[in-house]
Amino acid sequence: MHDTIAITQDGRFRVRLVPDEDARNPREDYDHLAHVITIDTHLGYYAPIDKDGGPLADAWNRMSWNRWNGIETFTRWARIYHGAIVIESRPARGPVSLWYLMGDDAEDLGMLPEAYLDAEREEYEAWAEGDVYGYIVEEAVDWLRADDDTETRSTWEEVDSCWGHFGHDWATEAARQALAFYAAKQAVPA
Repeated sequence: MHDTIAITQDGRFRVRLVPDEDARNPREDYDHLAHVITIDTHLGYYAPIDKDGGPLADAWNRMSWNRWNGIETFTRWARIYHGAIVIESRPARGPVSLWYLMGDDAEDLGMLPEAYLDAEREEYEAWAEGDVYGYIVEEAVDWLRADDDTETRSTWEEVDSCWGHFGHDWATEAARQALAFYAAKQAVPA
């Protein structure tokens, strides 16, 4: 799949969106404030999201025997005793998991802790589902044959690219911004 997202009005630049098949797992790529306890890997079909589950993983292991009330009990316990914010994730494909943020970490975020947790969850799920893209900005280049002035052709040559955009909407927005930069650059007289 190579979707052309947009072309400048003069037809000299375009931007394409391409699946990023070498994207790294965002949970392993850099440090996170959120911790994740993987509850159900569907008999080992899915890998755990985080290897250790964070500082509250042992408590989850003690409470998880009660599959009817375990999540509710853990969430309440984590909130009362640790000031933690917990959200549950049940994707259509993928492991059931608990994403949590310790109370101390939630204080200095500058945003709602639930929104932060949800953003980390969405980023991971986009990676797990292969919803990661790169964009390529290309310029139309006209060629003239050296020994025959009447024979010409045009090709698209890459002038910019950026990879690792999680989610189609984010990638499309980044691609449009990159194209706008080249369109504005082209409009400025030299």
